[in-house]
Amino acid sequence: MVDTIKTIVYALLIAGVFRTLFFQPFWIPSGSMKETLLIGDFLFVNKMAYGYSYASCPSIPFLGIDAKSICGFLDGDNTRVLAGEPERGDVVVFRHPISGSDFIKRLVGLPGDTVQVKDGVVILNGEPLPQEPAGTFTEVFERQGPQGLTPRCESGAVGQGANCTKSRFVETFPDGSSHVVLNVTVQGSDNTSVFRVPEGEYFFMGDNRDNSSDSRLAQLAGGVGFVPYENLIGRADRIMFSSAGRSMLFFWTWRGDRFFKGIE
Repeated sequence: MVDTIKTIVYALLIAGVFRTLFFQPFWIPSGSMKETLLIGDFLFVNKMAYGYSYASCPSIPFLGIDAKSICGFLDGDNTRVLAGEPERGDVVVFRHPISGSDFIKRLVGLPGDTVQVKDGVVILNGEPLPQEPAGTFTEVFERQGPQGLTPRCESGAVGQGANCTKSRFVETFPDGSSHVVLNVTVQGSDNTSVFRVPEGEYFFMGDNRDNSSDSRLAQLAGGVGFVPYENLIGRADRIMFSSAGRSMLFFWTWRGDRFFKGIE
């Protein structure tokens, strides 16, 4: 019995060290990063990409334990150990500056950049990012994931089981890297004031532009606002597993074409 307890304790310690230092598992809970990431995608976040800060400590939500409870003494100086710099276009998991919840978005604005959105087009440092039409993104209108969320459709209200469509565009950053963004409708977040990203902070947006709470909204207004360097957890590089159902145990809902898929 003692040997069994020791084995369990050692296994938990090893798993804790692995999660704290190297990779953190992350389930995609919402549709804010469609079509890059779908509800039910499962990935490991590379914590080594940007080094370590208080946000690198694991949280245990069902026990009411967050990163600040464990490593809050490291919070406040906006620095990291073994620091690495994120690059524009990275898909990043970070701690929300106010709520402490984990978010995943695409990095659009670096420190010193200006970012504005006009008619749904990102204006980066005074220059619009090219958006080339790329057909439509189609999904079935049904409840998705454990929360049972239903998608928003550019085609308007549709019935259960019908096709839900959104316009696709390929957006390209100044370095030539590109990614798909989706459009649902015309709304307030399609036109913003000019944001100047402070030193040591970053500006994030979801690829599903009309269905994302991100840096376009201030933290106290339900958005993300600017995200401090120390709040970055790591970079999402690859989807390991994906399930379209309410549970990963529903094997008939597994998306085999997304297993080990690289994130662009």
